[in-house]
Amino acid sequence: MDQTQKIKISINTAYISGIFTAMVALLLLINWLQIKTNNPLETKSMELLVERLKDEPNNEELKQEIRNLDLLARKAFFTSQWQINTGRYMLLFGGIIFIGSLRYYQSLIFKKEKPKKQSSDEEKKMKTSLRWMAATGGFLFLIAFLSSFAVMNHLKVYKGNETDADLIGEGQENIEVIDVAESQANDQAGDLSSPPVEQTTGPLSEDAKETSEEIQATPETGQIASAPGFPSIAEIRANHNGFRGPMNQGVSYARNIPVDWDGATGRNILWKTELSKPGANSPVIWKDKLFIAGADAQGRMIYCIDRHTGNILWQKEVKDIPGSPTAIPKATADAGLSAPSVTTDGIRVYVIYANGDIAAFTNSGNFVWGRNLGLPDNHYGYASSPILWNNKIFIQFDSNKGGRVMALKSKTGETVWDTRRNVKISWASPMLAEINGKMQLVLSADPSVAGYDPESGSELWSIACIMGEVGSSPAFWDGLVYVANEYARLVAVKPEPSPSIVWENDEYLPEVPSPVASDGLLLLATTYGVLVCYDAKTGAKYWEREFSSGFFSSPVIADKKIYATDLNSKTHILKLSKTAELIGEPELADRVSATPAFSDGRIYIRGEKFLYCIGQ
Repeated sequence: MDQTQKIKISINTAYISGIFTAMVALLLLINWLQIKTNNPLETKSMELLVERLKDEPNNEELKQEIRNLDLLARKAFFTSQWQINTGRYMLLFGGIIFIGSLRYYQSLIFKKEKPKKQSSDEEKKMKTSLRWMAATGGFLFLIAFLSSFAVMNHLKVYKGNETDADLIGEGQENIEVIDVAESQANDQAGDLSSPPVEQTTGPLSEDAKETSEEIQATPETGQIASAPGFPSIAEIRANHNGFRGPMNQGVSYARNIPVDWDGATGRNILWKTELSKPGANSPVIWKDKLFIAGADAQGRMIYCIDRHTGNILWQKEVKDIPGSPTAIPKATADAGLSAPSVTTDGIRVYVIYANGDIAAFTNSGNFVWGRNLGLPDNHYGYASSPILWNNKIFIQFDSNKGGRVMALKSKTGETVWDTRRNVKISWASPMLAEINGKMQLVLSADPSVAGYDPESGSELWSIACIMGEVGSSPAFWDGLVYVANEYARLVAVKPEPSPSIVWENDEYLPEVPSPVASDGLLLLATTYGVLVCYDAKTGAKYWEREFSSGFFSSPVIADKKIYATDLNSKTHILKLSKTAELIGEPELADRVSATPAFSDGRIYIRGEKFLYCIGQ
């Protein structure tokens, strides 16, 4: 090929790639302008329909119209996101070809022998013309490329939407620690008095003793063995030792769970106890003791309650933790300063707060250790609950500064490992699951769900399948991991070294509640009041049921039943089956956002005002 042919090919390539790049850039700019003009998360039509629904709450046609519009909006939104992602790479590819071919043409044209009549001015003009072409193309490319990034994080516009009334601690400089004398605890038969608060100090106490309630590990055939002195899987399943129960999987192994109660009349309300501090976290149970936490601008508390009587056995103020920040972190009213649930291994109980303070106590109330993990950079408030296995506590610490997951020694609080994650901020909690014969730590955050080795912290697998501000924790059943998030999708993942998506769906999606799976069924609750059931293996929808109030609390499967408590404290109890067989809808008359805890014959529900024990 002679030089003339090379020049012709290079200039034609430059023309074609330049036109291609300009068209893609123009489309990206139009897409950007459309999204900036019309917020995909809020439409006037949806607002009008929702306002109509307030006046016509029983209008089923209107409800279906809202669902259809919401589904179309989500599909349009994610189609736009796909177009932007694809267009970005097309723009980058076209721009590289355009600039490369133009530079190649330039090098060829000036190597070619020029006729003597061509003046240096003409050559200069040619060079200037080519430079202007490259500069104009590059400028257009840069603007379009930057605009494609500008729309990718538009969900974060909600960071700045919190009003002063929604924020806790805004404008305050210091945390004032005060003594709390006694909390009022009301029983159905009379008042339950609580013991005085005992203050704790931060430095590790040499005489801090472990509780005498030692764990006697029982070997289990066919199951992962636990470390000596720590609870086995069977013992964990016999209790409710963390958020959503054993392993944070949302499945309780308790039996004879009540299905009928009434908060207004007190029917089957065995006791209710008022706590001195508010919190969005759930109750946690080990044998006869219930643990729960609370916090406000004046202090942070952890409580131990006799789960049979409601009496507060001990309550400790968590203060003077080394490295604890003086400023109160921002948190919305829904999350508050104590959203993460505590966890326990039957030896110690572990609590973490929105300011990054984590502390350990023996089950009898002796302070063991405390440290600060750093102030979470979180615009809603830190909400990820810790989880434990053997001698380690695992903490998901995904914030605006980047993703992290870490393991601490349960006895001392020392860091065992700290793994950086290439993810965005998340409010989800980690889950433990037995996968391919080994225990794995499973985490979900934009853009991926991933599995980690609990011993080393190394990533075992990861797959990009989720997006947005993820608040819903993963679920697990029979070798599949399930993740979901509002304005994203519901995905079933095969967790292998090369993971794959088994099925996906985007019809009903949760904002806060986590999915749960058992007996071949996958259940999911939404913040707009729909409970839906899928085939866990195929994703086929068996049924959906709409209720008058939305869900923040995660559905839990217990005693072959589904328990889903809505924001108005009504618990919708359905049979765990392929048909939507409603068993009962008892309520407490107290706003509920926390997930219930279960033990044989009992349900424990944290309301906005009281902690309730329900039983026959």
